[in-house]
Order: sequence, then C-alpha cells, then structure tokens
Amino acid sequence: MTGKNRENYNKNYIAYVNSFDPPTQHFKNCFRAFIVGGFICVIGQFLRIMLEEVAGLSGDELAGTVSVILIFLGTLLTGFGVYDRIGRNAGAGSIVPITGFANSVASPAIEFKTEGLVYGLAAKMFIVAGPIIVYGVLAGTIVGIIYLFL
Repeated sequence: MTGKNRENYNKNYIAYVNSFDPPTQHFKNCFRAFIVGGFICVIGQFLRIMLEEVAGLSGDELAGTVSVILIFLGTLLTGFGVYDRIGRNAGAGSIVPITGFANSVASPAIEFKTEGLVYGLAAKMFIVAGPIIVYGVLAGTIVGIIYLFL
C-alpha cells in the first residue's frame, strides 16, 4: 500500500469508527461533574459544621472525622451499587472527591470477593487505587526532600 492509499484508508477507517460513536457533549458532562462534585463537597461541609457545633470537634479531629464519614458513605454507596450509577452520570465529579477514592478501593474488593479473602478481596482491593497511593507517596516524599533542602 502506498503512502497516499494508506492515508485515505486511515481517514476512511476513522470516519467509519466515528460513525458508531455518539458525539461527546462536553458542556453537559462538565456541568454534571461540577454539580455532583459540588454536592459531595456540600455534604462534607454540612458534616463539618454539624460535628463542630454538636460534637464540639475542631482542628485535625474534625477534619479526620469528616473524612472517615465521607469514606464510609462512599464505600456504603458502592456496596449497594448506587455510587457506580452516580459515576456513570457524573463522571469526574464523583471521582475527584474522597468518596471517589473510597469507591476505587471498594469496587475491586467487591468484584473479586468470590475468589476468597486473600487472593480475591485483599489482593485485588488496591488494583485501581494502588498506583495512586504509590505515586502519591513518592511525589510527597520528593516534595518533602526538596522542601527540606530549600
């Protein structure tokens, strides 16, 4: 196949593939992500205010408690299959908050639980979140070392 024929073939193939793919609605997707991500943050802020006023928590205790509650809610909703439906409609709006991280740990654990506690649940739990944790710790260490020497 010559260069000109290959170029036409590639263009025809791309046009063929695009004919099956619906057009992406960027504004609609961004709006949904903004609304859902913002709503998750509003829930977190509500929890923060309530724990501050009712339980009298402050500082690190308050931040830690709100984080634990949001992680629990994200995991609970993942277990009931609700968070996956939210993620399908909200996209990045459901992934970015801390509840998205809880979902990325709980989903593989639930999916592979039939393979047993060790080879299924424990081994596959961090299949999605593992690289995030590793590179997050690595980046934090590098930034800490740079900060130490500055």
